Amino acid sequence: MPNDILSVIKRSLRDAPVFAEHASGLKLRQYQIEAARSIARSVVQDLGLSFVVMFPRQSGKNELQAQIETYLLTLLSQSPAEIVKISPTWKPQSLNAMRRLERVLQKNVLTRSLWCKESGYIFRIGQARIFFLSGAPEANIVGATASTLLQVDEAQDVQIEKFDKDIAPMAASTNATRVFWGTAWSSNTLLARELRAAQAAQAQDGIRRVFRITADDVAAEVPPYGQFVAAQIAKLGRSHPMVRTQFFSEEIDAEGSLFTAQRIALMQGSHQACTSPLQGEAGWGPGQAAFLLDVAGVDENAASAEDIDGLANPSRDSTALTIAQVDLATCDDPLIAAPTYRVLCRFLWTGASQPDLYAAIRSLAEDWQPARIVVDATGIGAGLAGFLDRAFPGKVIPFTFTASSKSQLAWDFLAIVDAGRWKEPARSEADPALSALFFKQLAFIQYQILPGPNKTIRWSVPEGSRDTQSGSLVHDDLVMSSALSGALDALPWAAPGQAIVIPSKDPLKELDHGF
Repeated sequence: MPNDILSVIKRSLRDAPVFAEHASGLKLRQYQIEAARSIARSVVQDLGLSFVVMFPRQSGKNELQAQIETYLLTLLSQSPAEIVKISPTWKPQSLNAMRRLERVLQKNVLTRSLWCKESGYIFRIGQARIFFLSGAPEANIVGATASTLLQVDEAQDVQIEKFDKDIAPMAASTNATRVFWGTAWSSNTLLARELRAAQAAQAQDGIRRVFRITADDVAAEVPPYGQFVAAQIAKLGRSHPMVRTQFFSEEIDAEGSLFTAQRIALMQGSHQACTSPLQGEAGWGPGQAAFLLDVAGVDENAASAEDIDGLANPSRDSTALTIAQVDLATCDDPLIAAPTYRVLCRFLWTGASQPDLYAAIRSLAEDWQPARIVVDATGIGAGLAGFLDRAFPGKVIPFTFTASSKSQLAWDFLAIVDAGRWKEPARSEADPALSALFFKQLAFIQYQILPGPNKTIRWSVPEGSRDTQSGSLVHDDLVMSSALSGALDALPWAAPGQAIVIPSKDPLKELDHGF
């Protein structure tokens, strides 16, 4: 091999970012370079440091991992180095991680003819190996050894108990370097715990261990990314938990009050309330209203409801109807591309029979001629939903509460609220009693985010909650009724005279494919 080529190879092997550029043709971004160099230095110098790398979604975290892995396998190929990489699940996350590494190994001019695969989950160059394992609770991974490097990808989704018992010991015998990769989530995750530990160690000795990147950092190097995030902010709101965590690396509390003062302020509108379609403001009329109906009589703790919510209030016994104007003006905004919902009036029935409820709601629907009727079809609500569907074919959207659907409804409703698309009537115009009750219920709603990759949120008024002034029980009927607007957001809406807007896929549900 000519001396000049050997010189280039030797120079490349001294620095991970240079190696990636010379051998793979990929120039890492500045925020990636700093993390790559620090991790490689800890491995090569046997420093045994523990790093936390927190990147926004779609900002190149997985590509960086594959480049570092390729570099270390090449650099350490003459020694029996063992790297272990843990993902929250085998399928698809471990499989995706292996495919990314294989792509980089094949593209790299130095490794494409050197690497091989063993046992379906081990990649080897020379004597150096990387093992891909699942960190799922049921995975049997005890006995693996990470002599050189232990990586935990999407660490916010790996259970703390699983890590402490089965994963952490893998690096114990050699005090191997540890890297916790992920995207910010709640304060009770493995990633959050290791972040605090790394910050404390960093403050003590000054060695950087935390690489916490935000959408602003990425946009400074990739302007289109900034445009993408701006669209998400317009759609969901800057304070929405998904925007805060997935794009700005901001941790959220694992539990607390769901509707903060900031959120409640965003909900306040200036429009007039009305109890009849004849009182409607100019510019809207029949066909632009929506009914949101939360049906009484469902015990959300019952096994038949799939143990929906440990915080649920089984004594809820009122049926709540929210009538909202579907304002299509914001559908014409290319960033928002979704309606604004303006509450016109509310109704509450306590102890009413199903026939009486059906008669009352049918009468209201005949007057208002709503475009859509979203009905809580859980349990006995299924019957009412069926009767309404026969009376108003094509307009009824049944919604069945389960653990997952109620969780998704919370995220969907928060997206509407945080984007300023849910508007209550002016206080002077609203029904004083029901308006006050709605805001009281908001203040009592508590949430709890469960560990794991599903991002499940439990939310409700805790059972037995009472108003401190009146001593009466506080329920969540009016809030759940309003939240059913989340089911409307999935529909194709269009501003008058405009093409129909088909809701795009949620980018937060897409896999992170790197660049």
